Amino acid sequence: MWLGLLKAFLIGGMICAIGQVLIDYTKLTPARILTGFVVGGVLLSALGLYEPIAEFAGAGASVPLTGFGHLLAEGVRKAIHEDGLIGIFTGGMTAASGGITAALAAGLLAALLFKKRAKS
Repeated sequence: MWLGLLKAFLIGGMICAIGQVLIDYTKLTPARILTGFVVGGVLLSALGLYEPIAEFAGAGASVPLTGFGHLLAEGVRKAIHEDGLIGIFTGGMTAASGGITAALAAGLLAALLFKKRAKS
C-alpha cells in the first residue's frame, strides 16, 4: 500500500510541478496550461504511452487533467471499436460522463450552500 501511495505522490507531484514551471516561466495562461494537459493526456494515450504510466502510478496519473485526456481518448477508442465512426463524437463524453456529472453536481451544491462575496 505504501509503495502505491509513494508512486502516486511522485508521478502526480511531477505532473503538478510541470504545471507550476509553466505558470512561473512562461506567459501561458492557466486555462491554456490546463487545456494543454488534457491534450497532452490524449496524445500520450494515442501513442500508447499513458497506459503504462497510469498502471504504474494509479491515482497519481488518473486524477490530474492528463488522466482526463487519457479517459477521453480511451472512451473514443472503445466507442469507435463498438459503434464505428459515430464513436468519435460519443465515446469521450460517454466515458467521462460520471466525472463530469459529479463536477457539475458539486459546483451546483457549492453555489447553493455558500454566499457570493464581492472581491476586495
